[in-house]
Amino acid sequence: MIATPDDYAWLTEAADDWCFTYVRGLTPEQVVIRRGGRLEDFTPMTYDELGDTAFSGPGAFIGVTTIGDWAFVIEPDWNGIAEGVIMPLSAGTRLVSHYLMTIKALDYFYWIEDGELRFCFVAQEGYMEEVPDELVETMGRIDSVHSSFPNLHDGPAFLLAERLTGITLTPQLLEESTYLCGVVPEPQSWRMPSPW
Repeated sequence: MIATPDDYAWLTEAADDWCFTYVRGLTPEQVVIRRGGRLEDFTPMTYDELGDTAFSGPGAFIGVTTIGDWAFVIEPDWNGIAEGVIMPLSAGTRLVSHYLMTIKALDYFYWIEDGELRFCFVAQEGYMEEVPDELVETMGRIDSVHSSFPNLHDGPAFLLAERLTGITLTPQLLEESTYLCGVVPEPQSWRMPSPW
């Protein structure tokens, strides 16, 4: 069965004000190192523990697990879509990252190949005009269900991520994974990649 954007509606609440990042071919440890973290300061946590962790202090709190050939990063903020984070993290590989804030419609989606922006959705701006061949069919499915300016948090972000990673997020996948959790430095710049 082919997923539609509505199949991901359950994720709206789970993903609100969170950044989800997929990095092909890296281990959680490699992600922590690339993000500038110290492995000895990271501990395993469940999804519920990660979500219940109240972090205030310098740095950015992240959780990383492995899903197939991908490292999957969850962080409760938009640090994970900053250009200074996702461009270096994509070095030599594919990275897909999205941040969703439903209240303010601050939705972002990035597909980056080895430091090159291939496709994005930027809050208040919309999608890149040129759709890569890999996403034409998926964008057609999104357009057939949603308006020409859909809210990514209503499903399109997860449908695009699934097309680019092969990962279908499910409650079981999120809840049954063990995440390597800890603090990495905040990005030097809050600038977001943009084709404009």
